[in-house]
Amino acid sequence: PEEKLNLDDSQWEDIHVVTGALKMFFRELPEPLFPYCFFEQFVEAIKIQDNATRIKSIRSLVKRLPRPNYDTMKMLFEHLKKIAAKESVNLMSTQSLGIVFGPTLLRPEKETGNMAVHMLYQNQIVELMLSEYSKIFGS
Repeated sequence: PEEKLNLDDSQWEDIHVVTGALKMFFRELPEPLFPYCFFEQFVEAIKIQDNATRIKSIRSLVKRLPRPNYDTMKMLFEHLKKIAAKESVNLMSTQSLGIVFGPTLLRPEKETGNMAVHMLYQNQIVELMLSEYSKIFGS
């Protein structure tokens, strides 16, 4: 049965509850928003030294995602960009958003010993996709 949410309920006034629910939604998906089979490819792309080539590579990967993943990602990153634009009020920079959302949206299928290294790349990928949103998602 589908749950009905009452968004007028006072619990939703706390932004942390809303953010927690959003993160939990993405964490609970059977597969992350960035599908497992793309994980290593995104990690390799973020390691590219030349910034223009790195952006092109990420854009190319994003364009190859399944349509529902692409559409959801585009909308989510558009929203996160609006949050980053209000950093002076909410203290959420693109870097902070990368730290919060990187490991939730993008993770390897099997956790290995290099989790700390993966986390750094996960954060950097989200951060780059926010800071270069128009180049990555633009037509």
